[in-house]
Amino acid sequence: MALKLKDLDDTQAPLLDHLIELRGRLVRAVAALGAAFAVCFYFADQIFGFLVRPLTRAFPEGQGQLIYTRLYEAFFVEIKVALFAAFFIAFPVIANQLWAFVAPGLYAREKRAFLPFLIATPVLFTLGGSLAYFVVMPLAFTWFLGFQGESGGLEAQALPAMGDYLDLVMRFILAFGVSFLLPVLLMLLNRAGLVSRTQLVAARRYVIVAVFAVAAIITPPDPVTQIMLAAPLIVLFEGSLLLMRITEKRGLKAKAAESTDDTEGATSVVKKAEDPAE
Repeated sequence: MALKLKDLDDTQAPLLDHLIELRGRLVRAVAALGAAFAVCFYFADQIFGFLVRPLTRAFPEGQGQLIYTRLYEAFFVEIKVALFAAFFIAFPVIANQLWAFVAPGLYAREKRAFLPFLIATPVLFTLGGSLAYFVVMPLAFTWFLGFQGESGGLEAQALPAMGDYLDLVMRFILAFGVSFLLPVLLMLLNRAGLVSRTQLVAARRYVIVAVFAVAAIITPPDPVTQIMLAAPLIVLFEGSLLLMRITEKRGLKAKAAESTDDTEGATSVVKKAEDPAE
């Protein structure tokens, strides 16, 4: 059968509509990010000052300083700070545009299933970043500064560079924030049928080893921060197993209720067939 041009046009029209919609969503997301970047760049000094507080408190009173060894380093630090903060401010708009593009292709049941994950993702990321900022970084910086003193007859003094410090802070926040999304990942895999609770329980010892290995890789090389990341991840893993157990019980109850309704419906049909007078 010959391929007609009209067939191609009918096939391409929906795709072009989706591409046009995708372009509009991306433009809105980038516009929101750009607007947030402009505002955050204006307040870049204040934002960076907020990020520097854990280091300031780790130094003795009235001591400590940040340096920059390249003339353009301070300027690029402000740009990175503004972009880093702008992403978090614009994330609700970006996530909303993504959801608005994907949601029409989902069934109502799938939308209800994904909604808790959409809410839990920013909450868990914020909890992980807050743990890094308020608890882990002060302890880690105090431990790092403990290496100051005399070494080989020379004074060893900590003079952190602005760019290096910002990279370390971003690494802390992103590492803890992303790691706290472990329950979301596990629950999605479980909902998709790729991983079962039984399999995760059987692999618990390997998961614990993997958690400590990941914590050693993505955190600075000190045991304090590694343990402070690994311990919450293990708790989140066990919490995920508990949620899976509750979800499985609810699923079994729902299936039992559906089977009961089907049985009752079949029984009523048989009774009507046997007694036409009813």
